[in-house]
Amino acid sequence: MGVTLREKPIGDERVSLYIDFYPAIKSPVTGKDTRREFLGLHLFGNPKSKLEREHNKKTRELAENIHAQRKLEVQAGNYGFLTKKVERADFLAWFKKQAETEKQKRSINSRNNWMSVYQHLNLYTNGELFVDEITEDFCKGFRNYLTTAKSLNVTRSVNTKIAYNSAVGYFTIFKTALSRAIDAKILTTNPAQRVKRLTRKDTQREFLSLTELQALAKVDCDLPYLKRAGLFSALTGLRYSDVSKLIWGEVRDEENGPSLRYRQQKTDQEETLPINETARTILGERRNDTDKVFPELLYSSWQNQKLQQWCMRAGITRTITFHAFRHTFATLQLQNGTDIYTIAKMMGHANVATTQIYTKVVNDLKRKAADRISIDI
Repeated sequence: MGVTLREKPIGDERVSLYIDFYPAIKSPVTGKDTRREFLGLHLFGNPKSKLEREHNKKTRELAENIHAQRKLEVQAGNYGFLTKKVERADFLAWFKKQAETEKQKRSINSRNNWMSVYQHLNLYTNGELFVDEITEDFCKGFRNYLTTAKSLNVTRSVNTKIAYNSAVGYFTIFKTALSRAIDAKILTTNPAQRVKRLTRKDTQREFLSLTELQALAKVDCDLPYLKRAGLFSALTGLRYSDVSKLIWGEVRDEENGPSLRYRQQKTDQEETLPINETARTILGERRNDTDKVFPELLYSSWQNQKLQQWCMRAGITRTITFHAFRHTFATLQLQNGTDIYTIAKMMGHANVATTQIYTKVVNDLKRKAADRISIDI
């Protein structure tokens, strides 16, 4: 019978120690054959300080003592030490189930984000992560990994890093999963409780001026439905996901004016949104309630290319994404005096703090406008 002390890298330059039995021994608890006994002991893979080196020395000594004890027990046919081990819960498998059921709870975008976190956890841990390996240090290591990890998006360059604010969201999902694991009795304590979240950074939000929006309305787009959808988003503030799934049954033509009554895909919340007559005209003639308003609208790099070409025809040379139309709606509303609370409601923001990012843009525009007129004194 071979009883060998082995090491397993677990990410962030850490190593887990375990004992390997060959051939496998039968657990008195589960009746199943097992090859490994994880000791719950970890080393620094590349110790950088005296304290870390001392930790490694003492931990190895403890592991060697356990290793020697196991040799004696196995030679005597005594496998009682396995009865003291709680069967190890596979956290990766549990997390994957959480990600797969997220679609039913919220939206496809939410599920995709959870699946991205699962894939990064899978990479970070070399495909194996048990509950007893999730420590405060592990959580800090995974947080640091997310800020430097490569994007999993196959349409991007293999060297493209995760966007920082995406890393913020991913780590928030990871912490949410740990909280859920407490409720599900998978964990007894939350190792991430004292681990600080990543702080979201302000990003440059591209938007169109009213003059640019008018220019877009005057020039042709190779995809007429894309032009209609983009202008509609700029006049209503709807996200691409909500524009693309909008059906005629959600468009209301009422005496006091047209409106939309729809469910936001991102938040799964019911919304009622008044729209102006121009936006209603863009939609065209009503069809069956179950028909999509923009049936041709399908996200693709080719469609994005056509969007950019349309902008170029209007004299707009900077990169514009479809989401810029939503930013345009918020910015133009603020510029024209609409209060921030009304804008927050129209955009479906759960928290007005989300809308306040646009006030900074408008304040910057006011500053630039003020600086345009000056005299020598």
